[in-house]
Amino acid sequence: MKALALVIALLVVGALPAHADPEANKKAVLEFYDKALNQKDFDAASKYLGPRYIQHNPGAPDGIDGLKGFIALRKEKFPGAKSEIKRAFAEGDYVILHVHGVREPGERGVAIVDIFRLENGKIVEHWDVVQPIPEKTANSNGMF
Repeated sequence: MKALALVIALLVVGALPAHADPEANKKAVLEFYDKALNQKDFDAASKYLGPRYIQHNPGAPDGIDGLKGFIALRKEKFPGAKSEIKRAFAEGDYVILHVHGVREPGERGVAIVDIFRLENGKIVEHWDVVQPIPEKTANSNGMF
């Protein structure tokens, strides 16, 4: 009984992480994604970040400053770029997005799978896989 009381006390004061809230995590990632990728507003997006940002995309710089630079570059070079989220999945501290990204209006764009890891409801890590949308496909199912 004392052990349970200790665990509850540690959870209350924040010494132990609370159980992840997948729906809250999904909401945070969706809001972050819109602020960062569509609005290209680092300041608005940064409220969803944790104390660090681990980047696994080999073409993107690591860290919060790396993300800030990426958003600034996107705003400068691709002001009309839009990312449309087709699907969002959350489990524990992970959120996965299936996205149609278009840099310039009229382009076919790319299919993206973004994976985010959160700690205490804040984004701390990112992976992605990007595939160009081809002009012709071997089937008629589409990528989304």
